[in-house]
Amino acid sequence: MSTASTTRTPAPVGDRWLDLTDPDVYRAGVPHATFQRLRDEDPVAWTEERDGSGFWSITRYADIVALNRDFRTFTSRHGIRLEEMDEEEAEARRTMMEMDPPEHTRLRRLVQGGFTRRTVQSYEHAIRVLAQAVLEEALPQGRFDLVTDVARQLPMRMLGRLLGAPEEDYGYLVDRGDAMIGNTDPEFTDHVVDQTDTEGFRLMPFRSPAGIELFEYAQKLADDRRANPRDDVVTKMLAPTMDGEPLTDLEFKNLFTLMVAAGNDTTRYSMVGGIVALLDHPDQLALLQERPDLVPTAVEEMLRWTSVTMHFRRTAAKDVQVHDHTIRAGDKVVLWWISGDFDERQFPDPYRFDITRDPNEHLAFGRGGPHRCLGEWLARVEIRVLLEELLPQLDRLRVAGPAERLRSNFISGIKHLPVEVAAG
Repeated sequence: MSTASTTRTPAPVGDRWLDLTDPDVYRAGVPHATFQRLRDEDPVAWTEERDGSGFWSITRYADIVALNRDFRTFTSRHGIRLEEMDEEEAEARRTMMEMDPPEHTRLRRLVQGGFTRRTVQSYEHAIRVLAQAVLEEALPQGRFDLVTDVARQLPMRMLGRLLGAPEEDYGYLVDRGDAMIGNTDPEFTDHVVDQTDTEGFRLMPFRSPAGIELFEYAQKLADDRRANPRDDVVTKMLAPTMDGEPLTDLEFKNLFTLMVAAGNDTTRYSMVGGIVALLDHPDQLALLQERPDLVPTAVEEMLRWTSVTMHFRRTAAKDVQVHDHTIRAGDKVVLWWISGDFDERQFPDPYRFDITRDPNEHLAFGRGGPHRCLGEWLARVEIRVLLEELLPQLDRLRVAGPAERLRSNFISGIKHLPVEVAAG
C-alpha cells in the first residue's frame, strides 16, 4: 500500500469550463479542473464541437473501463479520434485500432509475439546499452533538450531495430510519425488539420501527407523482406495470418504506419512527464534515490500522472442508457483516460504524485476490452531502464527554461524542455 501522507492534495485550481476539443487549451497543460467538474457533476456529458456532430464525454474511471470492455455496444470501427470519417475514409485508413474482434484479433496476433512481457524482457540489455549511449551523448553537453536529446532517442532507436529499418532511417521515420500524431501542431506539420485544407489527404492515415511517405517507405521495406526475410517485426507482419491469408498491401501499410506513429511518441512524452514530476516533487526523488527498489512502482505512477493518450473515441452501435443519459446509435462516445486516471473514486489523493502508489491500475495503456496497448511492456521497460540509468544524477538536473507542450487534444506531452546539469 502507499506510504503517502494522509494530508489530501487539493484539486487543481483553474477554469472549470474549458473547451476540451480545442488543441490550444492543452498548450497550458491538462485541463484538470474541467475534468474534475465533469466527474463530479456530469460524468456522461454532451460536448459540442465546432467542426463535428458533438460527442458524449465519459470521465469517471469505472464508466470508462466498462464502456471500453463492451466493444459490441461501443465500436471502434468508425474511428478512435474525434474526427468524423465517411465510409470510404474509414476503410482506407483502418488499422487494428479501428477494428473490433474477431477482425482486430486477427491482425494483433501477427505482431503481438514481438511485444509480450517475456519477449520484451529479452530486449532489456539492448535497451540499457542504448540508454547509456543516449545519456553519454546528452549529459556532457551540460545543457540540452530533455525531449529531443534523450526521451526521443531511446524509443526511436529501439523501434527502428524492432522494425529492422536501417539506422540512418530512424530519424526520418520518427519525424514522419511526429507529423501524423502531431497533426494539429504547426511545428510538426505544414498541414495542420484544423488550420489548412487537408482534403487531398483524406484517405491517408491521420489525414496527413506524411502517410504517403510512410506508405512508400513501407512498400520498399516489404519488397525487401519478402525477398530477404529476417527476424524482425516487419517480416512477422508479412507472414500469413491464422486463417492462412497474408495482409493486403493496404492492411500492411496502415499497420506499419500505426507502429511508427505510436511506437515513439507516447513513450517519449511519458518519460519526460515522469522525469519532470520527479523534479517537481523533490521528496519523491529523494525517496527513489534512497530506495531504487521503488523504480517499478515509480514507473507506474509516471504513466498514470502523464496519461499521454488522453482519449479514445468509440461509436454507439445501438441505443443505450448510461447513468441518466440515453446515448443513441451513431453517437460518438469519448473515453477520457486522462480524466479517469485522476478520479478519486479509483485513486486516493489523485493529485499527489506518489511513487509508492500501489495498487495503481491506471488507464495509460487502456483497460478492459481488446484494445490494450500492444507496446505496453516495451514502454515500461524503456522508461524503467532510462530512469535507472539517470537516477544517480537526476537530482543534478535543473529545468533551464519553459516547457513547450504539444498542441493536441489527443496526445498530452512536453515537446521541448531545456535542462542543465548542475555541477557536482
